[in-house]
Amino acid sequence: MKIAMLAPIAWRTPPRHYGPWELVTHLLTEALVARGVDVTLFATLDSITAATLDGVVPASYSEDPSIDAKVWEYRHLSHLFAQSARFDLIHNQADFPAHAFAAVVDTPMVTTIHGFSSDRILPMYAPFQDRVHYVAISEADRHPDLRYAATIHHGIPMADFHFDPHGSDALLFFGRLHPDKGAAEAIAAARASGRALDMYGIVQDQGYHDRAVAPELDDAIRYHGAVGGAARIAALGGARALLHLINFDEPFGLSVIEALACGTPVIATRRGSMPELIDHGVTGFLVDTPAEAVAAIARVADLDRAACRRAVAERFSVERMADAYIALYRQILG
Repeated sequence: MKIAMLAPIAWRTPPRHYGPWELVTHLLTEALVARGVDVTLFATLDSITAATLDGVVPASYSEDPSIDAKVWEYRHLSHLFAQSARFDLIHNQADFPAHAFAAVVDTPMVTTIHGFSSDRILPMYAPFQDRVHYVAISEADRHPDLRYAATIHHGIPMADFHFDPHGSDALLFFGRLHPDKGAAEAIAAARASGRALDMYGIVQDQGYHDRAVAPELDDAIRYHGAVGGAARIAALGGARALLHLINFDEPFGLSVIEALACGTPVIATRRGSMPELIDHGVTGFLVDTPAEAVAAIARVADLDRAACRRAVAERFSVERMADAYIALYRQILG
């Protein structure tokens, strides 16, 4: 089985810090290669992989201002689809632009939909659903007007996430500084509970950061910027709880399962995929109001941190994700 894996080019694969689509593409690619699947990864040329790396884009457009996103995205797509006949299947991780080529090649195609952002993108999905096999990353993110080949939750490599049986007294915010991700709500909950909050992530909305986050920073509310490597794992595990008080229907939430894998329970708004990821009262709490979030912070010490890690090992391992995709590939290829 020869698979062409199409990565986005917003970030390197794997990303240095932020880049969830590229991270999932990397994790799946490496797991497939470990299982003996012949994978060619089409990604930025500075990407790192055990698969065969192919591409024409020198670097990611988020890191190199000389890379025009639209120009290089279509160059990237053209490079893959020109040689599509070499592959048994194309796995598209780079959203809807690839669908423009779907009708002009014979190679079967899978698209993992990394979040159905709005109905405005439906015209690049609905007309192609007889040609492209769609995968949802959660049941919550399925659009009623589309047919799906499968729902496959993301998975992570458990060995990379070290278990911290104790955590600390401080709370954690881990994600984009953007209104959707609930940074201001996390700050308010931490203040109300009388606990410190450590915040990690890129500033995606500068105005929001300047208005809602920066004025709150002090000895108790601490912003550390984006973090990777060992420091990232230490941050995810070294907390009393992750506050994930989102303001949108999040399609998945990698930081949620990453924190759980390190033993950190998660307190999340009951929206989107959160009920699929969090076992209420076991691995964290699902809340609907700010008052419920503060009450959950007081109760979180009663949860078993080892149970948080076990839940991820059982349901969200990278091995389970890879096996599910291989089963789908085989079903499509007959």
